[in-house]
Amino acid sequence: MSSTVTTPQETTEAPEFAAVREAAQRARAAAPAVRAAGEGRIDDALRAAASLIRDRAHELLDVNAADVAAAERNGMAAGLLDRLRLDPERLAGIATQLEVLAATPEPPTEWPVRTLETGERVFERRIPVGVIGAVFEARPNVTVDVASQVLKARSAAVLRTGSAALGSATALVEQVLRPALADAGLPEAAVQLVPLPGHAGAEALVGLPDLVPLVVVRGSGDVTRKLSVLGATAGTRVLAHADGGGVLYLDASATEADVTRLVTDSTDRLGVCNRLNLLLVDRPVYDTLLPVAKAALDARGIALSLPPHDHPLGHEWALDSGAEAHVTVAVVDGPDDAADTAARETSGLAATICAADEQVAHRFIDRYTGTGVFWNAPSRLLDGYKLLGLPETGINVDHTPGPRGPVTYRDLGLRQFVILPPEHA
Repeated sequence: MSSTVTTPQETTEAPEFAAVREAAQRARAAAPAVRAAGEGRIDDALRAAASLIRDRAHELLDVNAADVAAAERNGMAAGLLDRLRLDPERLAGIATQLEVLAATPEPPTEWPVRTLETGERVFERRIPVGVIGAVFEARPNVTVDVASQVLKARSAAVLRTGSAALGSATALVEQVLRPALADAGLPEAAVQLVPLPGHAGAEALVGLPDLVPLVVVRGSGDVTRKLSVLGATAGTRVLAHADGGGVLYLDASATEADVTRLVTDSTDRLGVCNRLNLLLVDRPVYDTLLPVAKAALDARGIALSLPPHDHPLGHEWALDSGAEAHVTVAVVDGPDDAADTAARETSGLAATICAADEQVAHRFIDRYTGTGVFWNAPSRLLDGYKLLGLPETGINVDHTPGPRGPVTYRDLGLRQFVILPPEHA
């Protein structure tokens, strides 16, 4: 990153940095009104956005079709095209999720902690961040997912999407989100979209801690890790979703029916982070259960990457453009080895054990340290809407305290302590 990112006080800035700074300033100016919005006003805006999506579905789908056509001409791989594409069902799902979010009660903003020996009363309070940024891949639905979560957390948003989805994201912001905010009496500037293709806008966004102290970053592993480092250098808190990949362990006690079901259900979409990526098979049943899994994968048109491998076991096929239709296979020695391998070789997103033996299942569950662990259920369930009934801003796989797993608006607040005098002082 250029020095202008780490020394924002300089008057001469790169055009990309200046544009992002201006968007962040507009969001900051709008943030107090979002924080102070009366009860139900933000939910009214979310419901209005859902109605506008339905009313303007034809126009939104036309814009998205143009994005998809351009991406196809530019050689975008099938898995990434799947993420980019909207259809009537997906658009309706976005509207439904907005309504679900609007119907979710806001958590309490203040609650008592204790009374000190001297009589003072201690309260804990949840306050908004103010402005939250987001950098995400070329997925139009994420534009609405993130913006709605940030607004529900009573903050303003600055969004930067992948260039292939810029047309779709612009339409969703200008034709849906901003009019919905205006209908609810809230400032349209509370949702800003960085109108720049390429990585410069993303790098600028994580370099503005004075305006955007928190940025949610998701996308390809290398880019996300780079942005995390740049953000940390600038003093910005980055919630990163860098790597994914679901793991499925086939235990010796697994039934063939469960193997077929889990493999099939874990591979319905190949361009998403929680799909089956690494298949671990217990050594005693490798020769009997692997053919069952292979048959299910053959039906999906997915090839096996068998040992010995010329790539890391956790290589994320969803991000391997043109080679998404692969699953890596490895042999392990029981549930302990499987859990350790899953944690060691992957990001720790999610792992499933396929087993009929309850003791073995709980042994695997107790040993695995990732963000989600499942027994006879697919890793595709590691998703904010599926697990929590709420859209997500991303999935955080950090191995440190803080929001972990699917991140929703409940995680996007600041902790504050309030000390009041004794009650009868």
